[in-house]
Amino acid sequence: MEINFNGYQENVLTFECESTVSKGDFVAMSASGKVTKPAESSNFIGVVQNVKDGYAAVQLDGYVEAPKTGTINVGYCKLVTAETGIKTGSSGSDRLVIYSDDTTVGFIL
Repeated sequence: MEINFNGYQENVLTFECESTVSKGDFVAMSASGKVTKPAESSNFIGVVQNVKDGYAAVQLDGYVEAPKTGTINVGYCKLVTAETGIKTGSSGSDRLVIYSDDTTVGFIL
């Protein structure tokens, strides 16, 4: 891809996290001020940018690229977590997909 959408309105907050959370994971709220990896086909609040000492820096806004499962078209789509990355799902939040190829999807959180 010759164009780049990184940096668009990135918004990162720090949350407590479980030991299973790693950089690059999509996460959901688990309790007040805490995040965890959601089950497959679940909604998510953002993607982890860094983890240190039980805390995760979570990107809540801006452009994100992730591995995808199945077909994801550009435009607004309901996205949920997949075993690895993202897929479409009826219960997901509407996200603006601006890039999609055979293996990767790029969208605005």
